[in-house]
Amino acid sequence: MSDKDGADDTVFRLENFLCFAVYSANHAFNRVYKPMLDRLGLTYPQYVAMVALWSGDGLTVGQLGERVLLETNTLTPLLKRMEAAGLVRRVRDSLDERQVRIFLTDHGRALRQQADCLPGAMGTCIEKDDADLKALTLDLIAVRDKLLAKIKP
Repeated sequence: MSDKDGADDTVFRLENFLCFAVYSANHAFNRVYKPMLDRLGLTYPQYVAMVALWSGDGLTVGQLGERVLLETNTLTPLLKRMEAAGLVRRVRDSLDERQVRIFLTDHGRALRQQADCLPGAMGTCIEKDDADLKALTLDLIAVRDKLLAKIKP
């Protein structure tokens, strides 16, 4: 089917856009995660920050931002809310007071056990085994990295 200019309108069908498939999949992920994260008292960005910190805390705000792909001006208010919830402590670096380091509290560490089921639950939701999930994840990381390489100076 063509529009009045004779252009092929299948080009502009949302189901043909990779970017819309990723965007709408992200939206679906967030909707599935929300009730699970609500039970933990976390938003999705907070969960991502916690996952990064569970791998090793003591990161600077900048280092954490690099890991979770968030700018400092977005991450700082998120970390303040996490600190108010008793999940993390923000501490000025003793060697460089311009740097703020993020440390998990005991409560933040304990939350990991409650969150252990989340990665497996998502695999179950999309009916993928561990090998398929790993392959899909690696494919998406490759796409992300190629796109980011196009915008970095």
